[in-house]
Amino acid sequence: MSKNFSKDALNAINKKAGKNITEGAVKKLASTVKPGTMQNEAQLRQLIKQVSAMAKVPVSEDTIQDIINTVKKGGAGAGTMETLMKMMLKK
Repeated sequence: MSKNFSKDALNAINKKAGKNITEGAVKKLASTVKPGTMQNEAQLRQLIKQVSAMAKVPVSEDTIQDIINTVKKGGAGAGTMETLMKMMLKK
């Protein structure tokens, strides 16, 4: 996770959620993600729900499915992760 992405993502989440989520909390969650997680729909769905709960931002089933489809199409690089965060925050 690059420093700029981490800072930008945390600022966006904290602004939207009205909560101060620490970089440590994000890194702890990120450390549980394995390469296979991004291709396993059940694990990816669970990860999305964990992020949603941590940020206290509800995510609809439609948005979860959109995120899953996006990840499966494009992998999970830093740009993709930033896009996913934006998708979650928009809905």
